[in-house]
Amino acid sequence: MSAFTTSILFLLSLFFAPLFLMVPTAATAPALVIVGCYMMSPVGEINWQDFTEAVPAFLTIAMMPFAYAINEGIVFGIISFALIKLFAGRGKEVPKLTYVIAFLFALAKVFL
Repeated sequence: MSAFTTSILFLLSLFFAPLFLMVPTAATAPALVIVGCYMMSPVGEINWQDFTEAVPAFLTIAMMPFAYAINEGIVFGIISFALIKLFAGRGKEVPKLTYVIAFLFALAKVFL
């Protein structure tokens, strides 16, 4: 059912695409700023006193604009989270699946 609904919505978008293209890209900037503000609200909940939590969170936030991609920020955050917890002697706080994902992301960074 979801594939059918998606196909119908894509079909409708063919007719509405020219209408949406009439809106200049500069008009979308205020909406993006508001979305950015909403995305920053959880930052206040980060434990900035804990180095092993603060550094990966900061790297995640900082790498998104530097790399021009949200996924790159998330990748750096996951890798740094796993490594910092491991080297700080708090490796048992990290789920094993996070280590697997961090390892796979690191391999992808090295080989791709």
